[in-house]
Amino acid sequence: MAENKSVLVVGGGISGMTVAVEAAEVGYKVHLVERNPFLGGRVAQLNKYFPKMCPPYCGLEINFRRIRPNTDISWMTTSEVVKVEGGPGNFTVTVKTNPRYVNENCTGCNKCAEACPNERVNGFNYGMDKSKAAYLPHPMSFPMRYVIDKSACGGDCGQACKAACKYDAVELDQQAATTELKVGSIVYATGWKPYDMAKLEILGKGEMKNVISNVMMERLASASGPTAGKILRPSDGKEVKSVAFVQCAGSRDENHLSHCSSICCMASLKQAFYVREQYEDAKAEVFYIDLRTPGRYEKFLNRAQADENITLTKGKVAAVSENAETGDVTVTIEDVFAGVKRQATFDMVVLATGMEPELASVGGTAATLAEGGFAVGDLQKPGIFSAGVAKAPVDVMTSIQDSTGTALKAIQSIVRS
Repeated sequence: MAENKSVLVVGGGISGMTVAVEAAEVGYKVHLVERNPFLGGRVAQLNKYFPKMCPPYCGLEINFRRIRPNTDISWMTTSEVVKVEGGPGNFTVTVKTNPRYVNENCTGCNKCAEACPNERVNGFNYGMDKSKAAYLPHPMSFPMRYVIDKSACGGDCGQACKAACKYDAVELDQQAATTELKVGSIVYATGWKPYDMAKLEILGKGEMKNVISNVMMERLASASGPTAGKILRPSDGKEVKSVAFVQCAGSRDENHLSHCSSICCMASLKQAFYVREQYEDAKAEVFYIDLRTPGRYEKFLNRAQADENITLTKGKVAAVSENAETGDVTVTIEDVFAGVKRQATFDMVVLATGMEPELASVGGTAATLAEGGFAVGDLQKPGIFSAGVAKAPVDVMTSIQDSTGTALKAIQSIVRS
């Protein structure tokens, strides 16, 4: 097959990997470009999927196993698209690959990290802990290869890593490289990022230690997270026995994100179960505007409603404050059904921060964006498509379904061009 009959997939999360394997397994060449040093995206940072409550590595590892042996898939991490030219069947795409300072000789032995003298803020755990400047992104990382964060290195920091590596995998003189790809169609599967808590003034602006986001809660509950899976209060390591979940934190708000982020209700219910499973006497209260648990997810909601230690309260949170001495967090709530404005105090508060599309931040994007930064669904430019959360805020299952269909559209575009 000619090179310009291939598919470019921008984004290596669950949606991008799905597009890649579906297109490649019917014989099309695929170039998969991911700006992080690993594939898997936000799903890799989850503790469990809803509603089955199984770990995300189940789904990720299946895709990794489909990608590894497939010679029709070439993947590029630490890479980003900087320019797109041409049209359907004949796109020219320029991709910049940034150095990771560790080459393919890496065996994942961890010797470089052991020798590394400097630390960095661990972005995988949303800044809740630190890792060495030489690090493996996460325990099931694909590729299973270390990275050196040069911005965290001081002086000749990297030399210690190089000296410790007996496989000659550390390349401190690596430079950024540019690659030009000829492709027939393009799929943007660029995913999302959590809305910035610093913008949520009435909810603490991210300045209260015991007010965290829902994505941070996923890492707290994960065995590979900053507390090895033990849900502990960030300020003092106290076991969390009461927790409030604040819905629509930045979503459905004309001052922040106007859209409903779709997954937040289910995510908070799931996280309430995390707490209940760890601490038998723990109590959780979910403050919501509306509950979105469609179809088979209704059973998950029913399970939460049946738990006497989980309370669902309809009402908008008007304020959040933290006691400087105790670390406890007080929530001021407009309780709709009770018809009162009241306060309640908790060990910790979890904000269901909205899903903000990443597509607008992608360099050289050729996609058509709608209000809010999502790609316009079926009104893309010829030969250009979007998948998963690049198109709309959806859950993992829906992302996979949409990405499977998008792979077919990308192939059809090539055939017709």
